[in-house]
Amino acid sequence: MKKSMRLVAALVPLLVAGPALAADFDGGSLSPLWGVPFAGILLSIALMPLLAPSFWHHHYGKVSAAWALAFLLPFAALHGPALAGTQLMHALVAEYIPFIVLLTTLFTVAGGIHIRGNLHGAPGLNTAILAIGAVLASFMGTTGASMLLIRPLIRANDNRVHRVHVVVFFIFIVSNVGGSLTPLGDPPLFLGFLKGVDFFWTARNILPDTMFVLGVLLVLFYLIDRHYYRKEGILPVDPTPDTRGIGFDGAANFWLLAGVVALVLMSGFWKSGVHFDVAGTEVGLPGLLRDAGLIAITLVSLKITAKSVHQANQFEWGPMAEVAKLFAGIFLTIIPVIAMLKAGTQGPFGAVVSAVTRPDGQPDPAMYFWATGALSSFLDNAPTYLVFFNTAGGDPAVLMTTYATTLAAISAGAVFMGANTYIGNAPNLMVKAIAESRGVRMPSFFGYMAWSMAILLPLFVLSTFLFFR
Repeated sequence: MKKSMRLVAALVPLLVAGPALAADFDGGSLSPLWGVPFAGILLSIALMPLLAPSFWHHHYGKVSAAWALAFLLPFAALHGPALAGTQLMHALVAEYIPFIVLLTTLFTVAGGIHIRGNLHGAPGLNTAILAIGAVLASFMGTTGASMLLIRPLIRANDNRVHRVHVVVFFIFIVSNVGGSLTPLGDPPLFLGFLKGVDFFWTARNILPDTMFVLGVLLVLFYLIDRHYYRKEGILPVDPTPDTRGIGFDGAANFWLLAGVVALVLMSGFWKSGVHFDVAGTEVGLPGLLRDAGLIAITLVSLKITAKSVHQANQFEWGPMAEVAKLFAGIFLTIIPVIAMLKAGTQGPFGAVVSAVTRPDGQPDPAMYFWATGALSSFLDNAPTYLVFFNTAGGDPAVLMTTYATTLAAISAGAVFMGANTYIGNAPNLMVKAIAESRGVRMPSFFGYMAWSMAILLPLFVLSTFLFFR
């Protein structure tokens, strides 16, 4: 407690001084060394579960906080507490809090819906569940679809010997690629919607790309799952008792899920002139009402959902807590990295920005696809989308018409390649945590990347030649 109080005391001057400055600052003057804390938290997530699993399990939140302070405190010392405080509050108020509020609501509401009945995890059924999840992801978000379906999918396969591939492909398909068709599906597309991209633009322009990637992944999954299923032969006794038919417990949460969709749409379509200054960060009335409404929906869901439903789902806050703590560190340590990228060709990462532009000055869609995707694999894909959206000109009217292929490449790269690592998209970590709590021995950070590099990268190379040349 004393350590916490000292930490709060150290941060108070930053928060008080913060409103004096705007949220943006010149990343072109920064040294690339400011990216070390961000690299540190990524390496911690990758290596510590392997090298010190017990320590990581009990102290990952402290590790995340340590890397955040490794950026924030030196930044305050060198650039002043006012600028550091402004950056801290902007990251929290404009990005992290809305991000976590939405994830928490989807996690809670989806966790209050129990799909009753014992499914049997044969290849055909597993493939069908993944296909259904891909469709749902664009309408209830990758987080909502993942939280709704991962538990019944694991339960359906709880007598299988080989289950890791089922969860890995679930992350590929439901937690990422399936959310590429509407702004509700994934945060990068929602940010584009707020910037002026039409709600149905992505569905019209990257539907062929999405159908191709999803089709190949579903076929590959079916073949791999059938191989393992036949190899296992006679399966052990299913620990889940058989029931008659399939049904839903906690179905009232479907109405709450509709409320989530309505609130997100409201915050995008409603253009209000009412704004509030929160410690130097401008917050609009629609965003405030959206977040307040989401918090209310979370509380209502917890109130109306029977304990038996949560028990049947083995609902617990562990996965959500892990995402909240790790992404708090990621959102803070990413501040200088995004600023350096925004500095363009004159900044420390100018080579990255130059790489997406052809010699004649025109954008190169293929390079935008890979640059956005590569950074989205390790950075948060929402701010990465914004960086390259602005690099391509930032005018939604032009990007939706003249440079439609470039905007499609940015959108697809941000969403598709979030599947490359556990930290590419928030649902990835949540699904991993839930699977491990159910006894599935998930791959390490690099073990998962071995799966994604073997399966996804060749698929993305094919997509480049087909859609983004």
